[in-house]
Amino acid sequence: MTTGKTHKNTGRSTYHHGGLRQAVLAAALDVIAAEGPGALSLRDLARRAGVSHAAPAHHFKDRTGLLTAVAAEGYDLLAGALAGAPALRERGVRYVRFAVEHPAHFQVMFQPDLLRADDPDLLAAKERASAELRAGVAGLDRVPDAREAGIAAWSLAHGFATLLLTHNVTGALGDRTPEEYFRSLTGLLFTRRE
Repeated sequence: MTTGKTHKNTGRSTYHHGGLRQAVLAAALDVIAAEGPGALSLRDLARRAGVSHAAPAHHFKDRTGLLTAVAAEGYDLLAGALAGAPALRERGVRYVRFAVEHPAHFQVMFQPDLLRADDPDLLAAKERASAELRAGVAGLDRVPDAREAGIAAWSLAHGFATLLLTHNVTGALGDRTPEEYFRSLTGLLFTRRE
């Protein structure tokens, strides 16, 4: 029965109407970081966010849509992290730092089987990140094939970041930060020997 009184908006309802998308994304990142993307469930995320089980579907449609949004956000963050780096080596360092600071995004971004490959937001974010990676290669002198050089540089940074996140090189770091260690690796590999 309606009394004709208007109900005040509580912080909870404002939160859910205004911040549900970000709340679900944040909860998804927590789950991915702790248990991997395979553990994601929209029903569980709705429970964590304190909303009905159907509410996340309003923003993401399904699990694939949610993972695609995580990846698009990750590519945007990566593009921002790489922007303005003075040289290719520093872009690699920033790539490694991004992986360390955003491990859940990193886990999802490079698994195309989990994503909607034709999603416009994902495609635009990937292009921004790719442009930043290409900009680092553009500053190199005497590179016969810029595309090949870009793939080589990406392989080194991505491979190291992956080994780092899977704890395969933790002992090798000693007391150095991942960034310091990566700089050392690139120096070792790219120091010209006559």
